[in-house]
Amino acid sequence: MSATAFNTLPLSPATLTNLQRLGYLEMTAIQAASLPPALLGKDLIAQAKTGSGKTAAFALTLLANLNPRRFAVQTLVLCPTRELADQVTAEVRRLARSEDNIKVVTLCGGVPLRGQLASLEHGAHIVVGTPGRVMDHLDRASLKLDALNTLVLDEADRMLDMGFIDDITKVARQCPPARQTLLFSATYPEGIAKLAAQFMREPVTVKVQAQHAGGQIEQRWYEVKAGERIPAVARLLLHFRPASALAFCNTKVRCRELVAALQAEGFHALALYGELEQRERDQVLVRFANRSCTVLVATDVAARGLDIANLAAVINVDVTPDTEVHVHRIGRTGRAGETGLALNLASLDEMGSVGRIEQLQGRESVWHPLTELTPAPGGPLVPPMATLHLQAGRKDKIRPGDVLGALTADLGYTREQIGKIDINEFSTYVAVERSIAPQAASRLNAARIKGRGIKVRLLEGDAD
Repeated sequence: MSATAFNTLPLSPATLTNLQRLGYLEMTAIQAASLPPALLGKDLIAQAKTGSGKTAAFALTLLANLNPRRFAVQTLVLCPTRELADQVTAEVRRLARSEDNIKVVTLCGGVPLRGQLASLEHGAHIVVGTPGRVMDHLDRASLKLDALNTLVLDEADRMLDMGFIDDITKVARQCPPARQTLLFSATYPEGIAKLAAQFMREPVTVKVQAQHAGGQIEQRWYEVKAGERIPAVARLLLHFRPASALAFCNTKVRCRELVAALQAEGFHALALYGELEQRERDQVLVRFANRSCTVLVATDVAARGLDIANLAAVINVDVTPDTEVHVHRIGRTGRAGETGLALNLASLDEMGSVGRIEQLQGRESVWHPLTELTPAPGGPLVPPMATLHLQAGRKDKIRPGDVLGALTADLGYTREQIGKIDINEFSTYVAVERSIAPQAASRLNAARIKGRGIKVRLLEGDAD
């Protein structure tokens, strides 16, 4: 029996069967390191990057601690963003399938309180939420934590970056002192040690090196001079022609400059940084995930917690001074056995950071001249899909099948012309082939879904 097989753990037969059904055959490095002490009830500080399998590590622990027959909040998971909270909720539900009637409630800002209050009144076993909204419910006494046995802090370093330390401290103080606390963090800044000292009991610390197989990700470095950096990004895109690229900048200002420059040259590029409203952020993420946008330009803080499938390339527009952040950035490509491309731009004054990255990775950087970048055949880099926005969502009882049926059965489009359908509380986003998008938006606007008309528009920038 492999030492990393899930059946080496003290998990119930039903949980092991469910894990097998879900395709969880071997533990990832962070699961193998953290699950044995966590399942023994130890407090845990685990350092692991996004995409390492950390969600399953804490989800299996909190489910092992849960009594489904006790209808009270027994676990609280704090996350920095609504997107991450939604991802965690979905994963916990998948892993809880073998148990009867486990209720998971998500409490995040940007969503009306009314529905959350109703969900809490009906009872919940597990609450996943952002610190601000969880504090709001605690202040209203709509959330009670006296039955809590497990507190999870996910992406703790990012919550500190976002200024949530006071909220986290207040929440922790309202939890029973005899609970188990699990803290997961991609990096280990000073603030994490302070948090742990405040409310963790003799925590076990596990760290999984943020390394990737050398052959999985091809890294290329290009030296840039003043004024060359932003134009160089367009040259990289036209030379390598990635189906999707995530471009990292160190500042919001650089994000805005790069997106403006790329859009001016005809690229379908969108920006993701801290000041976006939740609705704008949702739209940006949906459009990048459903292949309506080729380039997502982001800061590290804004991109944390995103799990993007099949990412062809990462472009480091600026070199990060934090070597581990560099490894987290490039680790978003080349996943699940696929090969990935990491393209890095560096000026002379960033060479110190490059040297530290080489030390961490244990290999020298491979440098290429900018002059080798020439546009590959194929014309402009146009994404295959465009996004329709429907002004109705889960609250209107809209389901993916309703939208798909309206487009295929009613309007005659083929299933192959329709891409991802994302439904949130009040909106629905549908990816359709770019060539049919304007017509599909117009016809769907005039059609009926579930017996009524729904306002539909093609999102800005998707009309060409």
